[in-house]
Amino acid sequence: MTAASAPLIEVHPDAGALATAVAGELLSRLADAQEAGREPQIALTGGSIAEALHRELARLSPGSGVDWTRVVVWWGDERFVPADDPDRNAGQARRAFLDEVGATQVHEMPASDSGADVAAAAQAFEDAVQAHGAGEFEVVMLGIGPDGHVASLFPGRPELAVEDRIAVAVTDSPKPPPERITFTFPALNRSRSVWLVASGEGKAEAVARALADAGSVEETPARGVRGQVDTVWFLDREAASRL
Repeated sequence: MTAASAPLIEVHPDAGALATAVAGELLSRLADAQEAGREPQIALTGGSIAEALHRELARLSPGSGVDWTRVVVWWGDERFVPADDPDRNAGQARRAFLDEVGATQVHEMPASDSGADVAAAAQAFEDAVQAHGAGEFEVVMLGIGPDGHVASLFPGRPELAVEDRIAVAVTDSPKPPPERITFTFPALNRSRSVWLVASGEGKAEAVARALADAGSVEETPARGVRGQVDTVWFLDREAASRL
């Protein structure tokens, strides 16, 4: 990685401090965007640290100055399961904070009981982005898997090479459930800022590979995401322990 493109790295003492810091930073960013006259669009992630982050967003939103009715919400990926399945990223985020803060412009990826197969559902979501998207995200928030995947872009998979789609179907996913919908790299990278959030020793090796000077996107997909203005890795000490 060149110095000009080097990501920023923030290390926090533990998962709780990490979640609080990222939530505060996101609220500040959204408030600033709205004050500047923009209606910010964001893409959220799932996972254990995301649950803690979302709870902190609910706790810190009052008094933040953010009008959540003027924030457009998407997800980087979603499990293609029924709408009421507790594993859906959108359901978790709604329960943790979106419903509480009054978010109204929330675009979920279609569920498996929507009447479409996973390929048609991915196309429907792409159509929604084209209809309601702003052309860029304010912030794309991503986790990283122990294998280095981001969203549902897994090592060695054909989805990594897709350049002409916004969203694609994933079948036979190496991580259950087998069917998913994910944004592609071109969609994720159409963001002012990309934030990668990781917690725990189990993520340390993948974080180190993603930030190493040498390596491939094929082996570590997290190397393929980059914000147009900045890329920030928010880590706790355990996730940063191999840097």
